Amino acid sequence: ELNGSSSQPSAFLMMGIPGLEALHPWISIPFCALYLTALLGNCVILFVIRRTPSLHEPMYYFLSMLALTDLGLALCTLPTTLGLFWFGARRIAFDACLTQMCLIHILSFIESSVLLAMAFDRFVAISRPLRHAAILTRATVLRIGLAIVLRGTVSLLPIPFLLRRLTYCGRTELSHSFCFHPDVMNLACADIKVNVFYGMVVLLSTVGMDFIFIVLSYVLIIRTVLSLTTREECLKALNTCVSHICAVLVFFIPMIALSMIHRFGKSLPPLVNTLVAYTYLIIPPALNPVIYSIKSTHIRQALLRALCRQRG
Repeated sequence: ELNGSSSQPSAFLMMGIPGLEALHPWISIPFCALYLTALLGNCVILFVIRRTPSLHEPMYYFLSMLALTDLGLALCTLPTTLGLFWFGARRIAFDACLTQMCLIHILSFIESSVLLAMAFDRFVAISRPLRHAAILTRATVLRIGLAIVLRGTVSLLPIPFLLRRLTYCGRTELSHSFCFHPDVMNLACADIKVNVFYGMVVLLSTVGMDFIFIVLSYVLIIRTVLSLTTREECLKALNTCVSHICAVLVFFIPMIALSMIHRFGKSLPPLVNTLVAYTYLIIPPALNPVIYSIKSTHIRQALLRALCRQRG
């Protein structure tokens, strides 16, 4: 259905998992488990850090930012994904779709920047351990957090206006159970060169640059670690980075794969596109709190103390 004045669809139709529509109620079970893990896990991380003064350090401030971002990503896609799987609710209004799309992309860019900030924190902690607290003060961490949010928001502001100017005719079926910029853009029957160019520039200047600087940070970290005198010191220093490395891989590998599929993978089966998209948006929020809870001794101990206080 098109609005006569603007040639914009009144709504889009979301897609679940192609070819498995009859199994959507059963497929919703692992999705529910992942969403529940993401919501509870990240809330627990935030609660533990908030209630434990010994965790009021730069590393855990950035971890709190990551947990908040993961919560936002999970909450963005949960209503439409479970609504489709449970009730077959495929319809999403045009404005609601643009809002969801902006939130997903902004939070993705914020997560990428937070992972870069965490890499910088690990580099400072390993290379300048005595000056770590002086370099990354609470005020500095707060300014970094504000800069990250502003960067992600400002980068995405033109996207809804670029999509609104397009003419849509006929096709209204999305590839996912949520709105994604390349997906919406490809439904237009107008020239989308500006959208493609701007989207590529924003992606490369934000997520692309973040990934390059994260890799550079770890090159410098490895150089610093190799200069340490004993093997035990090397392993101890690297051990502090394992959780962060896992979080980086879990976030960037599906994101890069999804971007490549949207631009160059038109011949791939729709199921591949769908599975990669769900991996990108649902797996990191669910796995990050598990990774940090398992790997961080301080968080495990703080969580156990909190549980003991509750029982007492």
